[in-house]
Amino acid sequence: MSNNFLSQLPLEELKLISFCPICNEHHKLVEAKILEEKDNNYLIYLKCKKCQSSIITLATHNGMGINSVGLVVDLTVEDVLKFKDFPVINSDDVILTYQFLEEKQIVNKN
Repeated sequence: MSNNFLSQLPLEELKLISFCPICNEHHKLVEAKILEEKDNNYLIYLKCKKCQSSIITLATHNGMGINSVGLVVDLTVEDVLKFKDFPVINSDDVILTYQFLEEKQIVNKN
């Protein structure tokens, strides 16, 4: 995948992904990698070189600009690539997991 997407962004939009939201370090201290590109949708991994925080961002580029959603995570690039195509977890999965943990007395009922 090319990083042409990042180089084609307007300056104001680049500023949004050029700093760490955790420690507020700017510019060259944030590393950005495009992990997947499909139909103007980009999965971007950001890592702060100062505090080591990681952010996964899903960005969509269209004629009106860029929309993005980011999430601070404790995942590596390898973790993201490994888990990105796993099935979605729904509410039933969460309830079944809780019931299993409760049955095994791993969850405190109080």
